[in-house]
Amino acid sequence: MARKVSLGVLVSGGGTTLQNFLERIDEGTLNARVACVISSSADAYALERAAKYKIPAEALMRSDYGSVEEFSDAIFKILDSHEVELVTLAGFLKLIRIPPAYMGYVMNIHPALVPAFCGDKMYGMKVHEAVVERGVKVSGCTVHFADNVYDNGPIIVQKPVPVYDSDSPEDVQRRVFEEEKEAYSEAINLFAAGRLRIDGRRVIVLPA
Repeated sequence: MARKVSLGVLVSGGGTTLQNFLERIDEGTLNARVACVISSSADAYALERAAKYKIPAEALMRSDYGSVEEFSDAIFKILDSHEVELVTLAGFLKLIRIPPAYMGYVMNIHPALVPAFCGDKMYGMKVHEAVVERGVKVSGCTVHFADNVYDNGPIIVQKPVPVYDSDSPEDVQRRVFEEEKEAYSEAINLFAAGRLRIDGRRVIVLPA
């Protein structure tokens, strides 16, 4: 049986990515268990999703902390307490500082093909609006290891989608999200299987 990696899931809103994880864990296609959920908003629906699955969940407000470092320390202290092996950013909209011990153990998903349409203030629907406005013919999603620069860490998995002339940003979002569900699960399963090796700015996927 494949090893199940212990996940910490960081959220800020509805938790659709968290729900995807939970459903795939239930059906046996994601080799993981969600050890805890941390939200940057007390009103996030993701907290209700966690409660339904009896997953430990906490809300930490950035405004309660004097600095990014203090906010980040509080988050990683919780992750440590749950013995999390892999941190997954799942629509988490607050800046955090990743401590050295967690480098290579934090994943993020971005709704475009990095390095296109990424960086500070490029998230969510803003990305898809920019894609449509620019008139590109292909977009997609990227799962990467996070560092302390937006959308900068080594790329693990990318999935492309076509962009049609008639598309609205909402059309692109729906198409990309279907690929996000596949890409994030694929990246986590590769991590759980010990098949990811970071080589500078690159991730080498080792053979099974």
